[in-house]
Order: sequence, then structure tokens, then C-alpha cells
Amino acid sequence: MLNKKYDFIVVGAGIVGLATAYKLQLKFPKKSIVILEKEAKVGMHQTGRNSGVMHSGIYYTPGSYKAINCKNGRNQLIEFAKKNEIKHDICGKVIVATKQEDISVLEDIYAKGIENETEGIRFLNSEEIKEKEPFVEAVKAIWVPTAGIIDYVAVSNKLVELVENLNSKSKLLINCKVENISSKENETIVHTSLGNLTAEKVIFCTGLQSDRNAEKDDLKLDMHIVGFRGDYYELTDEASHKINNLVYPVPDPKYPFLGVHFTRMINGGVECGPNAVFTFKREGYKRTSFSFRDTFDALTFGGTWKLFFKNWRKGIDEYKRAFSKRLFVNALKHMMPSITPNDVQPSRAGVRAQAIDYDGNMVDDFKIMKHNGNIHVLNAPSPAATSCLAIADEIVSVVLNK
Repeated sequence: MLNKKYDFIVVGAGIVGLATAYKLQLKFPKKSIVILEKEAKVGMHQTGRNSGVMHSGIYYTPGSYKAINCKNGRNQLIEFAKKNEIKHDICGKVIVATKQEDISVLEDIYAKGIENETEGIRFLNSEEIKEKEPFVEAVKAIWVPTAGIIDYVAVSNKLVELVENLNSKSKLLINCKVENISSKENETIVHTSLGNLTAEKVIFCTGLQSDRNAEKDDLKLDMHIVGFRGDYYELTDEASHKINNLVYPVPDPKYPFLGVHFTRMINGGVECGPNAVFTFKREGYKRTSFSFRDTFDALTFGGTWKLFFKNWRKGIDEYKRAFSKRLFVNALKHMMPSITPNDVQPSRAGVRAQAIDYDGNMVDDFKIMKHNGNIHVLNAPSPAATSCLAIADEIVSVVLNK
């Protein structure tokens, strides 16, 4: 069993944890870092199960962590991808209003984009939309040329390689689950399935398990993680020519989800989705996945029920669509009337870690807290993958300002 001391421990080998380890190693090249990952590989959950989109920052409230870090993070990520020969494509995105009542929301998004200095955005009329996306029907759209796609798991693996190359004492430990956390003088002891590891500073970037690891560190929370599964379909080979770029609907401003959309994938093909349904298992990727503990934790938290009561109609619609291909395709028909059930086939699923407060509100922005000298990334929703290197800079600044 391990019993070793490091300068830093990073818990979680998703893309935010790995970016943090990388930025820490660049800042402190002589200090040792160990990255703990409970799975057999990096990026097994949100990192490897998102749409692979590099977001432009157009949607986010100006001045928010999301808005600031998305643009900064995207620029850093593209530079990182070029330098390390990671497959990516700045293909652009079309955000479409399919009916007149969507136009005011579309214009609000455009105004945010201008305030966020999103480069190159412009409105498209129905004819210009057809030039970019011949199969899409809409009355107005925004062209976002800086949006793109990337292989986030490839980024994650490269980050591990760079950390270990920068310092031979630094390493990734897989199949290493955090069981408990304790403090001793100015150090934190992380008790794991492989033994005990000690460091002066521990950074927790554990996504779907972030609240549980915070509680192990005796951090009192004003929120709770609730999982929302997103199911994807993909266009068949015969139908994949119907999409050229990324095509998104105007999102419902009441929710932090961007709606069912079309996404070109970096390794080929086009995905359609995701929906967003409450999941009975935080790391469950099937419609029938169930965990008693996860379900009990979610349903005994008052904020979950308040969220359900406030949004019950939306929740029912999402659940119907999760179990009906026809309804899923009907949602896509709003943007592409010609699409049929024969054009799509079932694909993968992901689970989004959504922080919910006690009043049943979805915590929309990034949330990072310091406790006992340790740092907890408690809420890192989309665009966290795009923003990973910028979020890592924020975490390093917290370390420096102890």
C-alpha cells in the first residue's frame, strides 16, 4: 500500500483536473504532483462524453466566470492543440431561430456576444442560412465562426504526458479512489484505495462526485450535485451530408442547457442531441441505470424537489423524448423539417453534473471554494472543457494567494 508525500495532490483526471496539474507543474516545475483517478483511464465521464465542442463564449452573461474563462480558455486550447498536434477544427456554428417568437432571444444572445467580444459574429437571413446549411429551415440565425470541435480525451492524455515529462516525480495513479480525507498540522492526508497520500495542498476536480469529496473534507455546502443524463443519436452515413457545421437552436433562457442540436464530430459523423433528463445514477449511461445511493441522495435533497415542481412540464417532455425516437426526431424537425427517423440511429450518452441550490435553482456559473487550505471545484458545467486551461489559471492563482 502507498504511503507517500507529494507537494500537490490533484483529485480527478478529467480535463479540468489535468489542466490544473499541468498549469501547476509549469508554475512549480520542481514540485511533485500526483493525480488521482478512480477509473482505469482518464476522461471517462464528462470529459469523454460531451459533444467535443469548443465554445465561443457567445451565450454567457458578460462579466461572469463562464464568459471570461470561455474566451481565454478557447484561445489557449487552440494554441495548445496546434502546438501538440491534437486534432481540431474551427468549423463554425449556426444558432437558428426557427420561428418569429425566437428572434428576440436570438438578438439577446447576439448582444451578449458583442459585449463578450465574440469575434466575427453576424446575423444571417434565411437565404444566407441556406447557403451554409441547405437542409436547415430558419427565419434568422447567428453565424459564430470561432466555434469548433476537438478531441478532449486526446487533450487529456497529452496533459498527463506533459506533466510527467516536466517532473519525473509527478505521476498519474489510476484505479485510485478517495475514501476519506483528514488533516494533520499543515498537511492533508488523502486516504485512498491504494494507500495514504499526503500533501500541503489538495485540489479536487471531481465533477459528478465534487460535493461528496467536499463533504469528506468537512466543507459545508449550499448546493448539491444532481445528475442529468443526455442521450445522443447520430445521423446515418446516408444522412450525414445534411449538416456542414454545428447547428444549434435558440435555447430556452430559463435553463442552462443549449437544446437538442447537430454536432459534427472530430472523428467523423454528426451527433444529434442531447436531451436532459434526471438520472437515477450519477455515472449511469443507460436509460435504465440505477444507483440506490445516488437516487436517495438526490431525492432527499429539498432543492431537487423544488426544481422538479418549478419545471415539471419541461421534465415530463424531456422524459418522453428520452424513450421515444419519434419525439426526439420531432425536436430536430424544428431545425430540419426533412429529417426522418430513418436518418438517425442511437448513439452514446453522457451525464452532466449540475449543482442545485436549496431553493431548487440550477447554479449557472463556475463555483470554486477553498477550505482547510484545499481547493474544491464544485461546479464546472459547460463550457468547462473549452475553458479548462483558463480555469486552471484561476486555481493556480488561488494557490498563490494563500
